[in-house]
Amino acid sequence: MATTNTLPKRLNGVPIDGLMATVDAIKQAPSLGKFRFRIRNQWIDGPRSETTVGDFYGAGMERSHERSLVLNVDEPAILLGDDTAVNPGEYLLHTLAACMTSTIAYHAAARGIEIEELESTVEGDVDLQGFLGLDESVRKGFQGIRVQFKIKAAVPDEQLQEICNLGTQFSAVFDTLTRGVPISVTSERM
Repeated sequence: MATTNTLPKRLNGVPIDGLMATVDAIKQAPSLGKFRFRIRNQWIDGPRSETTVGDFYGAGMERSHERSLVLNVDEPAILLGDDTAVNPGEYLLHTLAACMTSTIAYHAAARGIEIEELESTVEGDVDLQGFLGLDESVRKGFQGIRVQFKIKAAVPDEQLQEICNLGTQFSAVFDTLTRGVPISVTSERM
């Protein structure tokens, strides 16, 4: 009698049956994999603004989050803000870490690898001379970003690095930051 390896219902917090059903559905109808996320940002004053996340397009139709989500932005006092919220660069670092982390969890689960603990530290270097237009040779954005993962999983050392590499191979945000993406910007009068 042959034995089969069956994955638990949830691994790394990921519902395995749902993950496999999603993969199969997109294999059968690739258009189901196309999503369009959108936000609405409203300037408050100075460096402060508020972003509302509500609806998006995915799996062939318009959808909504169960409730509207709100993200606030500010700057620390040293950068002339009130330090009431995360700054945009910190959100970018958070977004990179969060996407790589969930990517690792999903792809490890799909491979039957249980992750006991996963954390990261992300640092990014910015030189304000670029943002302020003081030196044209200085980049306006991050000049470098470093991500350090700590992973606890019952796998050999060489497989630990393979698990980490899942975040660089499949993360949508990592791909966007490292390969770039066309951005169009328009304006109109209110």
